[in-house]
Amino acid sequence: MPHNRLADRPIILGIVGDSAAGKTTLTKGIATMLGDERVVTICTDDYHRYDRTERRSRGITALDPVANHMDILEQHIQLLRQGRPILKPVYNHEDGTLAPAEYIQPREYIIIEGLLGYTTRAMRDCYDVKVYLEPVEDLRVRWKIDRDTSTRGYTRDDVVNTISGRSAAGTRYIHPQRTFADMVVHFFPPEENEQETGAGLSVRHTWRPTLPHPDLSPIIEAGAKAGIKLELSRDTDGKPVDVLDIQGDIDGRRAGGMEDLLWNLIPEAQYLRDELGRFDVEDKSQISHTLALSQLLITYHIVKAALGHHAV
Repeated sequence: MPHNRLADRPIILGIVGDSAAGKTTLTKGIATMLGDERVVTICTDDYHRYDRTERRSRGITALDPVANHMDILEQHIQLLRQGRPILKPVYNHEDGTLAPAEYIQPREYIIIEGLLGYTTRAMRDCYDVKVYLEPVEDLRVRWKIDRDTSTRGYTRDDVVNTISGRSAAGTRYIHPQRTFADMVVHFFPPEENEQETGAGLSVRHTWRPTLPHPDLSPIIEAGAKAGIKLELSRDTDGKPVDVLDIQGDIDGRRAGGMEDLLWNLIPEAQYLRDELGRFDVEDKSQISHTLALSQLLITYHIVKAALGHHAV
């Protein structure tokens, strides 16, 4: 922990997005940087009210708040912010069943990731940093098919049918949460390689003025023509935002320069430095510069929150 930490309670990061948007991959990297022993990760899927079989019989999707214990989730986030333990429900993704509850003690950092983490005002008020993940839809679909067929026991046809059946629920319940995020992270394949799904993906960060974002002008001015661009724009709701674009083919030297700049902005956390941007594809580990920089930009805000720079 930074020696001059001012926050006397856990710092809470929210990561919300549709199914297979990359929430778990992003979360794992951030937790590794902060130190796994300092982090508790809560997946809001554990708050499903019904198991997979019962959801099918009821004709309801897990994306619907009615299919989840939203009141208990809200209460648990509030308790964790106060530094108090919870008895968390558990959902088994491998077979879609409900498992025995788990006793959770809060730690210095808490990451809450899942589908419905920003659903109520009381939930939203508990976060220090709120991130929304929205990869381009074709990319998310490919990720979901790969994940659900390899680790969750579905056939490809099962997944395709699920995606189709969930589309309306995603539009109604998941996507509106984007408006509450401090940062929107959008991964997409570069124009020259539309089939890219991994290390070569580009990323766009939309930053709202709800947090004091880092000053990247030194690296932006030096790298305007080398894979990094920052400009003032307007979001889908017409409000002003900063938009940071990082190209998937950014070379290691430019990416390293941006990492160094960010670490210099949080010198109290130098001990957190570790290998960033790691993800697994077919049991093989790869490194993505855009994922690494995304993880580091979010970690910057978490550390600043712990130092008392974000008044929440």
